[in-house]
Amino acid sequence: MRVGIGYDIHRFDPQRKLILGGVEIPGAPGLAGHSDADVLLHAIADALLGALGEPDLGELFPNTDTRYKDCSSHVFLDDIHTRLTQQGYHIVNVDTTLIAETPKLAPYKSAMIANIQRLLKLQARQVNVKATTAEGLGAVGHAQGIAAHAVALIHAV
Repeated sequence: MRVGIGYDIHRFDPQRKLILGGVEIPGAPGLAGHSDADVLLHAIADALLGALGEPDLGELFPNTDTRYKDCSSHVFLDDIHTRLTQQGYHIVNVDTTLIAETPKLAPYKSAMIANIQRLLKLQARQVNVKATTAEGLGAVGHAQGIAAHAVALIHAV
């Protein structure tokens, strides 16, 4: 068994759509980034890459590569899932926490979980998405952006 942790943070960009866990959150400002800036999928990607002992997301999919401009983060997870299976691993579980003052994320957690399960070919209870605030502390607490943490456990087949 191997474990990895991931973290990502992006500032708000009102000119973009907000995508979290592959789910569009209507009426909220989006996040700035080279790809779709999905902090949740980025944190999961880095957790899985860490568990594999691979380079981080920014090294494998650099923001200098125009192929990834405004690209869906699904592309990253597809590639990482392929790496996992080719190296003889499967995902045991992924546990995540989104940190945001706004918008309220509880109504979207089920859709995020279902999407992540679909993307990573996982079953119920193998993916968890939690949401909290930063209690007004720091950049996220001052509603300047959204952060996400993820932990992934993988097991050799």
